[in-house]
Amino acid sequence: MGIIWTIIIGFVAGVVAKLIHSGPNEPQGFILTTILGVIGAFVATYLGQAVGWYQPGQGAGLIGAVVGALIVLFAWGMIARRA
Repeated sequence: MGIIWTIIIGFVAGVVAKLIHSGPNEPQGFILTTILGVIGAFVATYLGQAVGWYQPGQGAGLIGAVVGALIVLFAWGMIARRA
């Protein structure tokens, strides 16, 4: 159930992150937004556990997932700008 919850939170986080940081080089579409948010949720969970904010097995919440999605979106923009 944890992976499904991460995907749901990741989708919402991806939508919120795209609303906060939109631009011409950003990924378009439902699937890419979902993937962006899910990767952001996993990034936030990993970084939060590495820093000690989350216990092992505990996932990032919505705010952490949005921050993770913004990090991934910023990296996407840097890579897409060069290509």
